[in-house]
Amino acid sequence: MSVSDLSHKFMEFYDKLSSWEHSVVKESGLSPAQMHTIEVIGHHQNLMMRELADRLGITTGTLTVAVDRLEKLGMVMRKPHEHDRRAWLVVLTKQGKKMYEQHNKYHEEFTQEISHDLTNKEIKTLFQLMDRILQRM
Repeated sequence: MSVSDLSHKFMEFYDKLSSWEHSVVKESGLSPAQMHTIEVIGHHQNLMMRELADRLGITTGTLTVAVDRLEKLGMVMRKPHEHDRRAWLVVLTKQGKKMYEQHNKYHEEFTQEISHDLTNKEIKTLFQLMDRILQRM
């Protein structure tokens, strides 16, 4: 097996995961980028705008526009940081939490579906390998 073969498998996995994600998100009425923003906030809880922008790989200016739209949809709200008057936290509203929980449930069901014939040892190995790869990214 070559690096090229592994690269191809990574791209094939990304394409299939992305296609699945787009089909699930379409039902929500949100864009994939909006859902991803909700996912990151839901997973990490209250994030400062700068932290959220970094996690999403976008500028704070782009994030401001995205958060404005999600606020209008009732999914998120900004609240002042307790210890830094210059910073704002982005938090999920009740509706945003509901959307996050529903979408996270889809992820868990998908993971269960694609890993159902793996042994516990294989799942643990896969988790460890993914963790090592993610630490390098």
